Amino acid sequence: MPLTIGIVLVLLALTLAVGWNVLVVRGVGDVRQVAERLSNTHWVLLSLGSLLYALLIAGLTLLCAWLVREMRHSQRQQAFLDAVTHEMKTPLASLRLYLDTLDRHDPGAEQRGQFLGRMRQDVARLERTVDQVLAAARAARARRPRREPIALRDLLASCAQEVRDQYHLASEALRLEVEGDPVALGEAQELSLVFRNLLDNAVKYSGPTVDVRVRAAADPEGGVRVEIDDRGVGIPRSELRRIFQPFYRAGVEAQRRVKGLGLGLFIVRFLVRRQGGSVEAHSAGPGLGSRFVVTLRESGGQHASVRSAPLAAQ
Repeated sequence: MPLTIGIVLVLLALTLAVGWNVLVVRGVGDVRQVAERLSNTHWVLLSLGSLLYALLIAGLTLLCAWLVREMRHSQRQQAFLDAVTHEMKTPLASLRLYLDTLDRHDPGAEQRGQFLGRMRQDVARLERTVDQVLAAARAARARRPRREPIALRDLLASCAQEVRDQYHLASEALRLEVEGDPVALGEAQELSLVFRNLLDNAVKYSGPTVDVRVRAAADPEGGVRVEIDDRGVGIPRSELRRIFQPFYRAGVEAQRRVKGLGLGLFIVRFLVRRQGGSVEAHSAGPGLGSRFVVTLRESGGQHASVRSAPLAAQ
């Protein structure tokens, strides 16, 4: 609505200006006679008035665009608040239910183990939600990262195994292919969050059949290149640039099916840029899967150690 009103006002202003000038010229007579009667002062005033009028039109246009952007940003923030509320209330309600059950009854050892396992899953879900929000908050007050050599084989294997355990996936569903022993320069904790977010998205948006492949190798143009491919719902080409905006989630249908905060890719881009790298999204369209490419700086050293889980089956 604000954009429509702004466009209508701009068109009315242009119509008024053109129409008024036409009427003035016709009322005076010949255009050449009008030009001859105008002095240099008149021409200066006429040029200045035209310039100010053009600036007025440009200002109205920019104001409309700014209003639309702010409204969309407000809508995304509201969607984010709704998502955070859901992501926190759902596991909290589940935890309360299991705690009340354990308090009122004395289930057997097997059922108690099931309850504790589900409670751990709910706590892990809450931790992931809090981590996402805190990472987004840290993005607003960036500090200089402490970069060190990172063994990508171990780091990616740890992230892949964590996602497999979270979604109970087989090794074939999430495959890891690493050429050689690439060593990137960055901060291990932040890079771990980057790849966990990307792998988590790849699995969540894969549909019933999960087929995710992670490739890592030295980039021929310099640096280290990590590609994460999935055969999921895909991304419309018109939204490939917008998916890295905070609170933005591509595809209305995917938003209804997959829960999330709309912060994962925003955090990914911010952290990758902090490491001196870049991230790109590619997709042939809806239903055709997606591919995310992360390019990092290559460390000059040949060896690196990083705290991670044991190397997962590949």
